Amino acid sequence: MRTNNTYREELKNLPMAPGCYLFKDKTGRVLYVGKARQLRKRVASYWQKAHHDRPKIELMMDKIVSFDIVVTTTEVEALILEKTLIKKHNPPFNSDLRDDKSYPYLAVTVEEEYPRVFVTRELHRRGTLYYGPYTNVRALRTTLDILRSLYPIRTYARQRPAGKSRPFLDYHVKWALTPGSVPMDAAEYGQVIKKVISFLEGRNPGVLKDLRSKMSVASAAQEYEKAAAVRDKIEAIEYLMEGQKVVSRDKYDRDVIGITSGDGAVYARILFIRGGKLIGSRGYALDQEQVDEDILGAVVERFYSEAKSIPVEILLPEAIAEQDVVAAWLSAKRGRKVAILAPVRGEKKKLVEMAMTNAKYAFELYRVRGRGGEERATWLLGELKKDLALASMPFRIECFDISTLQGAETVASMVVFENGKPRKSEYRRFRVKLVSGQDDFASMVEVLKRRLKHIGVDEPGNKFAARPDLLVLDGGKPQLTAALIAEDALKLRDIPTFALAKREEEIFMSDRDEPLRLSRNSASLNVIRYLRDEAHRFAVTYHRSLRVKAMLASSFDTIPGVGEAKKKALIKHFGSPGGVMEASEEELAQVQGISKILAETIYRALH
Repeated sequence: MRTNNTYREELKNLPMAPGCYLFKDKTGRVLYVGKARQLRKRVASYWQKAHHDRPKIELMMDKIVSFDIVVTTTEVEALILEKTLIKKHNPPFNSDLRDDKSYPYLAVTVEEEYPRVFVTRELHRRGTLYYGPYTNVRALRTTLDILRSLYPIRTYARQRPAGKSRPFLDYHVKWALTPGSVPMDAAEYGQVIKKVISFLEGRNPGVLKDLRSKMSVASAAQEYEKAAAVRDKIEAIEYLMEGQKVVSRDKYDRDVIGITSGDGAVYARILFIRGGKLIGSRGYALDQEQVDEDILGAVVERFYSEAKSIPVEILLPEAIAEQDVVAAWLSAKRGRKVAILAPVRGEKKKLVEMAMTNAKYAFELYRVRGRGGEERATWLLGELKKDLALASMPFRIECFDISTLQGAETVASMVVFENGKPRKSEYRRFRVKLVSGQDDFASMVEVLKRRLKHIGVDEPGNKFAARPDLLVLDGGKPQLTAALIAEDALKLRDIPTFALAKREEEIFMSDRDEPLRLSRNSASLNVIRYLRDEAHRFAVTYHRSLRVKAMLASSFDTIPGVGEAKKKALIKHFGSPGGVMEASEEELAQVQGISKILAETIYRALH
């Protein structure tokens, strides 16, 4: 890293003006993009030791060999330019919001002549309004179906050719209000889209009025089935409207942001309030060790740089740096004034508290289910170490399961997780050889002996040399006892070994008389469940393939004209015995040496 003295002349000549700075490494790659009210003071601050109390800054500073600046006229221009440069260069040290879940939206392509209405999870189209996010996908599909039954809206991508009078495709599949009628012109269709948008924005009286009118007409014409169908739609809309919780007495459109942190991550929850109703929420996470000092400000800037809809008001738990600049930027982006507030009392303060509570509880779920990559893996392994009282982190975990059907074709599976992720190249299957009949206890002893005896043996082709940090067994205390017998025989009792009982999901441990009962929502229990389920899936799949193979072999033996050569040709062609079982007569006849008559004979024999 170049020192402050190395940069002294360059820093001294920087302007005391607003703008952006770009830190680069020796290859010229942009490592970080930042904005500043005063470039000279801000850039120089990175070479002051007082600012190096965070590891990520130290790491970044070690890589910097040069920097560039871009001077702007105003601070708002600097903020806008920063977003453009981040999108262009994708710098590794700029924080990035990770969505906790990909929720669907309803999109309306308002800039097309005949706008479409469709479900999407991508929010990058220009000239498109997005409504959501919808946390209930079924409610979203119901909403779209209701809209399509009420109005002749276009949901498919292809435009109607210019100068053609062909009706919309949707008319032919009976989604339009008046199927088979002459297609409306663009102006009339625009009025339909306005009603759709009104519905999506929570202003529903027009939609309900149209539906009640249709129900009355159908009832007067004694079309009672049709009237009942319309009545069901009215009830569905009223249900959807009830699901939008009223949280504010005024009718403002606002977003409310709550934020919490833990385990090296920051989590923000954004509540979307439209017309005083809470219509949805969305969660984001980012690295707590990010370079940006104002984490809440980074959340606001990152989220609204990509947001398609900006409300009149944004409520925060505390003020952010350069709040007036951010508000001016959002106002320019929206085309109308946007207020950013950190309320200290009253109804707005209660909304912020609600967002903070939502953030706290959503973060707990996110830590268990949603964290990605190495961060999630490290955290989960730490939870296992703590809850199971292990001496060290269980980087390599092996899980075993026994599968049998009425004592026939007993098999076992071993699945391997390393650093919290499945290592499928090291999954193994075993055919139990020394046990006759259905004896899961003896089968577990045999399989574990066969696996554990290879630990630490340095010989060519040894696939089991790695020593597990944790053994997990599918089953209760009998399976744990079987494992301990196998470990005692090989003098390997120092490997932590646990068995998960199916019914109560209790964890049996060798050093406790009573089983361990973790919370149903425990991250550690979720990991062990996943291991158990994966081992069971792998064992059952193997068992099924063996049964199919045996059944196919016995069936082949009774088919005249099918010898070993044709058996091999069939299995080679379809890849497996199961593939032969699933093949049709026509597909069987395509195998070399199999005539149409023989294909028919084979198919009938197998089915």
